[in-house]
Amino acid sequence: MKKITIKSIAGTALCSLLLAGCSSILDETPRAIYEPGFFQTEQGVIGGLTGLYESLRRVYGEPYYYNACETGTDEYTYGAQGADNNFMPADISIPGNIPDADQSRFSVLWNNAYSAINSASAIIDNATNAGMSSALIAEAQFFRAFYYFQLVQAFGGVPLNLGGGELKANTTPTRVSTRNTVPEVYNAIFTDLTVAVDNLPETARMTGTVTKNAARLVLAKAYLTYGWWLDNPNDIPTYPAADRTGLDGHDKAWYFQQAYDISLTAINAPGIYGLQSTFYDVHLWSNDRNKEIMLYADHTENSAVYSESNVTGWDGGAAQNQAIWMVTWYFQNVQSSVTPGSWAGFNTFHRTVRAGQKFSRMWSRMAVPVNVFENTFKSEDKETDSRFDATFVTTYPATYQYSGVPFAELYNANYLPVKPGETAITFMTADEDPGNIDYSNSTYKSNMGLGSLPGRADYVVSLGKISRAVYPGLWKLGVARAGTDYNDDKVASTRPFNILKFSEFYFIAAEAAVKGASGSMSARDLINVIRARAGKWTYSVIDEAAKMQDKSAEMIAATPATIDINYLLVERSREYFGDGFRWFDLARTQKWEEFASTYKISDKVGEEPKVVPRYIEKYMYLRPIPTSQLNALEGDEAYKKAYQNPGYN
Repeated sequence: MKKITIKSIAGTALCSLLLAGCSSILDETPRAIYEPGFFQTEQGVIGGLTGLYESLRRVYGEPYYYNACETGTDEYTYGAQGADNNFMPADISIPGNIPDADQSRFSVLWNNAYSAINSASAIIDNATNAGMSSALIAEAQFFRAFYYFQLVQAFGGVPLNLGGGELKANTTPTRVSTRNTVPEVYNAIFTDLTVAVDNLPETARMTGTVTKNAARLVLAKAYLTYGWWLDNPNDIPTYPAADRTGLDGHDKAWYFQQAYDISLTAINAPGIYGLQSTFYDVHLWSNDRNKEIMLYADHTENSAVYSESNVTGWDGGAAQNQAIWMVTWYFQNVQSSVTPGSWAGFNTFHRTVRAGQKFSRMWSRMAVPVNVFENTFKSEDKETDSRFDATFVTTYPATYQYSGVPFAELYNANYLPVKPGETAITFMTADEDPGNIDYSNSTYKSNMGLGSLPGRADYVVSLGKISRAVYPGLWKLGVARAGTDYNDDKVASTRPFNILKFSEFYFIAAEAAVKGASGSMSARDLINVIRARAGKWTYSVIDEAAKMQDKSAEMIAATPATIDINYLLVERSREYFGDGFRWFDLARTQKWEEFASTYKISDKVGEEPKVVPRYIEKYMYLRPIPTSQLNALEGDEAYKKAYQNPGYN
């Protein structure tokens, strides 16, 4: 009898077509080898499914993949202090340093997706033959389709046959592979997800497991994306070569309508899901796993085993959530004086996780460009749209008390006192910037080049003059914990990384409506549900205080009468900034060059920003097949070159 070899979940990433085995199962009695018959038992199916949920941690929150999905878009560029060739090529702004198959971190997706796909197929093959529950099998079908959908968006046509037959599990390592076309891959995705919608329950089997509406969300987005692929408004090439024709004779309008109809079905029958009452509530750490989050890569502060990363001590583990590290600048280097009237520098901040969601470990691999605060989060919307407030960290309260020092206060800008919890740094919007900020640091040596204004104790920085070293943090992903004994900043985030959100149904339906779909709600109706929610406040992150305010009427009134794709893309960035969605959004709509071909950032904080060009070419809309995959293939260089997406070495 053949055995399915299960690679250790803590091991290195698989070249899935070479080492195609099912993912290991995270349980209390891990095994190295499973007989195929094991997946014909309910215990085996549930164990295999556990491994599929576990696989999400290797992709979502993984820092290099997070960078690949965000850097090079209009949301992020590379940072000053930590960026290297693992991060800078993704920005596509440095001539001669454009990402190739060795540098592209979409390899994280390829390697982990195929391992999970093979596991899902093993469950489907064996559990179906054994007559196991169709609902359990549907979870595996969801994951197989989910990962194939991520792959086809990133790479174009990808293999459906891993060596055991099309959409069959492979139990024998193979070095032969043939890529299917984009329509063939989408046909498999639509088939699996349609079955998943039919067979999954309305209510989750366990906390965090998938349901009908989770499958509907992926299916609706897959229909939407395939409709765009058929439309191909900017003549973006595909690979392998394939006619841009719909399946079963359907045209692009049919796919947009399907995306709309499925989204409206879920909106009208949300089941266990729904929108949170405020945008703030979606991302507050103590409200994680709320009803708006339909799928997440889970972590916990209670167990290093089940978080798969250290919860105390230096970072470690096979599946760390370190995304927030990448976008956090070195605020801990900012200094105040321990004495009034003369400078004796001391760190104003201690980055302990006890300090709250504003404070995370800093790596500064990714920085926010100035354009974000000119085009997306405009200063005039700051007091109306809560998403500015509940996305970024723009005020930093002093936290030096966690260092164990005895100082009752430090002396910040203008030698004015700052006590623990009082604001020590403020990022100012354009309308707040008086134009006379002094960035010289000749007297008040912030140690990071921050500015000062007369009569203010806090250092100030204009959002129009941020740099690769100094920029607002990302509050929505910030590290925070319930425990009081964690004083170590070096551990990865133990928060779940959100993957699917119920709010996307509104955006998918609105986008489909802009592309011609019709129904009971217009694109403006749909997007105004999201905008109205964004106008409702219960708390201000900036002020760290309750703020009971309803600006939903103003938000709705400000919505244009006619919604177009560009407006929707800006709205998506307001809603999902830093969530890892952005490259996929710009690639799907073929707006990457239009939105991200240039950006502005200052060489040094306080200086006028410079315009930086990006060298985005059409072939880059497909990511390169990883070098590890090519090296594992059996065949000559010509064969491997033909396997690779055109344009890449």
